[in-house]
Amino acid sequence: MKIGYDAKRAVNNNTGLGNYSRLVIDTIASSGDDSLLLYAPQLRPNKRLMPLLERENVTLCLPDSHFARHFRSLWRSYGVTSQLRRDEIGLFHGLSNELPLNIASSGIPSVVTIHDVIFRHFPRCYRPIDRTIYDYKFGRAARNATRVIAISECTRRDIIDFYGISPKKIDVVYQGCDPQFAHPVDHSRADEVKRKYAIDRPYIIGVGTVEERKNQLLTIKALRGLPDDIIAVIVGRRTRYAAEIDRFIAANALHDRVRFVENADFADFPALYAGALFSSYPSRYEGFGIPVIESLSVGTPVIIASGSCLEEAAGPGAPVVAPDDVDAYIAFARRIIDDHDYRTRLVGAGQTHISRFSLQNFAGGLRASYDMALQCHGL
Repeated sequence: MKIGYDAKRAVNNNTGLGNYSRLVIDTIASSGDDSLLLYAPQLRPNKRLMPLLERENVTLCLPDSHFARHFRSLWRSYGVTSQLRRDEIGLFHGLSNELPLNIASSGIPSVVTIHDVIFRHFPRCYRPIDRTIYDYKFGRAARNATRVIAISECTRRDIIDFYGISPKKIDVVYQGCDPQFAHPVDHSRADEVKRKYAIDRPYIIGVGTVEERKNQLLTIKALRGLPDDIIAVIVGRRTRYAAEIDRFIAANALHDRVRFVENADFADFPALYAGALFSSYPSRYEGFGIPVIESLSVGTPVIIASGSCLEEAAGPGAPVVAPDDVDAYIAFARRIIDDHDYRTRLVGAGQTHISRFSLQNFAGGLRASYDMALQCHGL
C-alpha cells in the first residue's frame, strides 16, 4: 500500500513535532513493505531527515505545479489532495494536528495525530489569532479524519471534551523515543559530553524550550535548598520567559549554578541525561512529555509536575509535585541525591514502565489505527 504523510514538520522541525514525524515514518518504513510518500511544501536542509530519504521505500513529494510551489500553504490545505489521488495513496496520515481541509471528500482514508490542545488550557501563552487558527484546524481535522490518534489518555480526554469527538474514533498510541536512547551510555562518553558543554559539577538536567508553561523556574528555585556544588543545566531554546529566570538568578546570586545550553546536538542527549543526578520536568501542561521517557530510558530518574499527562509518561511511583511546590521538589531532590536505594528503586521502576513505550508497541498501535481507518472505508 502507498501511505502518504504530511511531512512539513519532518522536514522543517528539529525537535518536538519534527521528532515525532520522523519517528513515525521510520517506524512504519521499518515494519512493513508499504511505500511511504512524504508530502512537504518545500525541502530544507535537515541532517536528521536524510537517513529516511535514503530508504528505498520512502519518497519525498513536493508541490507538483508552478501554482502550488508559489502558494504552498494553499497547497498543503487543499491542493495536496489532488496530488494524493494522482499518486494513488491508500491512506493519509497527518502527523501534526492537521489534515488537508478537503480530505473527507477525497475518499482517501485518513488518520490524524493530535498531540495536545495546550492553547485551550493556557490561552495567555498564545496570540488570539493563533488560538483561533489552531482551534479551527485541530477541530476540523479531528472531525474529518477517519481515525484520530491521541498521544496520551490526557490528550484523548481533551479531544473528547473540547471537540465532541466520539471516544470510539480515538486511538491512544504512545510514542516511543529515538532508538539512540536504547543503548547504554558508558562513563567515558558521559564525561566527553560534559566537557563539551562545560559541565564540571554534579547537575540536574531539564530538557525543553525555556517557556512559562514548562516552568523551569521551579527547578532554579529549588537550587537554594540543595547543596551548593549542584547546578542546573537547562537544555533548550530560550524565549521571553528566560528573562524572568535570569532576574531570579541575579536576585539570588545563582549565576554560577545555572547553565543554559541552546542548540545541543541531539546525539549528545543520551549522555546529557545519563550524566545527571536526575531530570527535572515540572511542566504545567504537556500532551505527553517525551523528555520523561528519554531520561528513564537511559536510567536517570525524573521529578515531574502534576496536572497533565506526565504521570502517564513517568509511571507509578515517580516523584510528583505540584507545579509551584518548591519544598516538595527539594524534598524529592534531596532524597534522590542522598538515598542510593531510593534512586535505584526509581531507576528500576522507570525501566519497567518504559517497556510500554517500545518501538514495537508504537508500530503496532499505528498499524492498528491504520487498519481501522481502512476498514471504515471497506478496504
